Amino acid sequence: MQGGFVAQSAAGLPFLLSEGQEVAFVPPVLDAPRRAHVTSAVPLDDHSFAVTFDAVEDIDVAEALVRCHCLVRRAELPADALDVRPDAWEGWRVFDASTGFVGNVLGMVELPGQTLLEVAPEAESAAGEGTGAASGAPARTILIPLVDEFIVSMDEDECRIDVDVPSGLLEL
Repeated sequence: MQGGFVAQSAAGLPFLLSEGQEVAFVPPVLDAPRRAHVTSAVPLDDHSFAVTFDAVEDIDVAEALVRCHCLVRRAELPADALDVRPDAWEGWRVFDASTGFVGNVLGMVELPGQTLLEVAPEAESAAGEGTGAASGAPARTILIPLVDEFIVSMDEDECRIDVDVPSGLLEL
């Protein structure tokens, strides 16, 4: 597979690369192309694709681009490509590498700079409604930035998200 990579979609999004699309590699890498065209995108399994690019001509260039993300112009995407249901992860279980079970996802909070997972902590998840709701106080929720640096893995079959967040973030 010359000029190819095994690629996966960003967390919570469908795989969006297709033949002919121009991509920008980010972050930019010295001595590697900043842009390329997809020459093929072949499914390997439910979550991975073999993707080749016209500007990746040898192993040195390929190795330089490992861990880069591919950005595509919005106009090159199918019209419904970014339609994500706000409740898509509702009920998923969240586990942290250090503390174990954190709670269940209530939804997503869209902010201009990032998306956050709103999680009902373990005690509130077990109680269903949340302990604060009965007393009139708002139930406590945990907001976890939905960024690659924190997401360890996602298992769609198990509705499970494994994270590794900085110490103290879950207590905020």
